[in-house]
Amino acid sequence: MKKSERAKIVEKILDRSYPNTSVPLDHKDNFTLLIAVLLSAQCTDERVNQITPKLFSIASSPLEMSKIPVNEIYKVIKPCGLGPQKSKAIHKLSNILVKKYDQKIPDNFKDLESLPGVGHKTASVVMSQGFGIPAFAVDTHIHRLAQRWGLTKGKNVKKTEEDLKKIFPKNSWNKLHLQIIFWGREHCMAKACFGLECEICKKCYPKRKKPFVHNKP
Repeated sequence: MKKSERAKIVEKILDRSYPNTSVPLDHKDNFTLLIAVLLSAQCTDERVNQITPKLFSIASSPLEMSKIPVNEIYKVIKPCGLGPQKSKAIHKLSNILVKKYDQKIPDNFKDLESLPGVGHKTASVVMSQGFGIPAFAVDTHIHRLAQRWGLTKGKNVKKTEEDLKKIFPKNSWNKLHLQIIFWGREHCMAKACFGLECEICKKCYPKRKKPFVHNKP
């Protein structure tokens, strides 16, 4: 089976399973989305959604957040993990947004990725889900599934992102990012399926007998 054929199988099943997609991180604007995505690094969306209401009740704009001491931010976000780094990044980027961007979130990758704590994946989520600009945010979760489904042989998320962008239409990237995440959490978990059990894995590789071995990023 060709990679393009597997891609069509993937897209068909995902569109059927998740016709409507919404960001699983609670937010009200692009600033709160940015902060929520930053907090989600090595933390579950569920936990982030438990923490952000308290954080945003204290400060929900760059100006308000820039006035909150780092240690106060840390006290709130500590359960998300990586608290020291994340609290410093949130404080610093808020100050930069106030001083350099008039509190507005940049709508381009270069400026977004220049902000403290904002990597390419976080920027991609904000660009796609915040601004509606086509981007394909790939993390280890999507990287793993793309390998299982034969959509990439990339050894890192950068190469996997490049491969996925080549085989899927640009106007589907924003939706697919979320659909793949939802499917992985529900049907093709990290420590289950192993390329053998879920509908997508079985249809893409009906003759696969042994657990799939991933190229780890």
